[in-house]
Amino acid sequence: MSDAPADDRPILITGGAGFIGSNLADRLAREGHRVRVFDALARAGVDTNLAWLKDRHGDRIEATVADIRDDAALGHAARDAKAVFHLAAQVAVTTSMVDPRDDFEVNILGTLNLLEVLRRRGDRTPLVFASTNKVYGDLADLEFDAGDHGYVPRDAEVRAHGIGEARPLDFHTPYGCSKGAADQYVLDYARSFNIPATVFRMSCIYGPHQKGNEDQGWVAHFLLQALRGEPITLFGDGKQVRDILWVGDLVRAFHIALDHPEETQARAFNLGGGPDNTVSLLEVVDTIEHHTSEKVRIDWGNWRVGDQRYYVSDTRRFEAEFGWRAQTSAVAGIAHLCEWMQQNANISSQTKELVS
Repeated sequence: MSDAPADDRPILITGGAGFIGSNLADRLAREGHRVRVFDALARAGVDTNLAWLKDRHGDRIEATVADIRDDAALGHAARDAKAVFHLAAQVAVTTSMVDPRDDFEVNILGTLNLLEVLRRRGDRTPLVFASTNKVYGDLADLEFDAGDHGYVPRDAEVRAHGIGEARPLDFHTPYGCSKGAADQYVLDYARSFNIPATVFRMSCIYGPHQKGNEDQGWVAHFLLQALRGEPITLFGDGKQVRDILWVGDLVRAFHIALDHPEETQARAFNLGGGPDNTVSLLEVVDTIEHHTSEKVRIDWGNWRVGDQRYYVSDTRRFEAEFGWRAQTSAVAGIAHLCEWMQQNANISSQTKELVS
């Protein structure tokens, strides 16, 4: 482990016991940082991520078990943080359709609570916010050809590079609205109050410690279902195309933002696997069958509201300015995740929970 940084104040990660948060906390703690995990532990299984972090890093990991809507608890947790990663969120489109108010309160009010804490501190604490590709809506104006394995954009620029940051925002579903509003609040507080805040609009992150389910974390969910011998439900026709990004590559991008708060202030970057790591849902099923040597059973469902037929991130802006590129291919990443799950998951159909 590297020597502890000179500034021994903690780095705060809201949602730090979640999939992305625990991977980020692990890297920061390995580098000698103190990490303060702020998490309600509301999602099934994330308590095991927190236990894993504490067992691995001891007193470098602090935990505050509280809701992002609890302004007092959040203010206390952020009181002396030298940087903040804001990952706590309601993350599922389907859940937002069932309870839009809860989605609003967690994603917008929770983000505003944090921004106000940092504004009141007035010491320009860096903030990195995890946004989503859903801020661009369903991309209904784009035309696609339905190939044998996935949708292909007719627009040559989109086909070659994906969706860039110049794409107009177009919020669909309560989830898209709440994350999009939070995205815009973060950027405006960076402009209006000179907070060094950065926004990453992310696409389909996957990797170890992900508690995938039907609503969120679909690559992990597909693998878990296959390993349990249970069917995978594909909504629509399964030809939806996404760029998937290995969590370790995302953590590197987060670290770059941490190291360059002035250069990234008040800016949004699209971040995903990019055109080189583009897969359809059907192709992921084929890859899983290859790695598990088992035939995957598929159940079919209707198209879901706001589901994009195609989304691939144009990451050229972040690549050009900071030298970042996705290093783990989709094929290698799925193989790594399959191996990790086989070693670390309880895959019985009765318990259906990951363990660390």
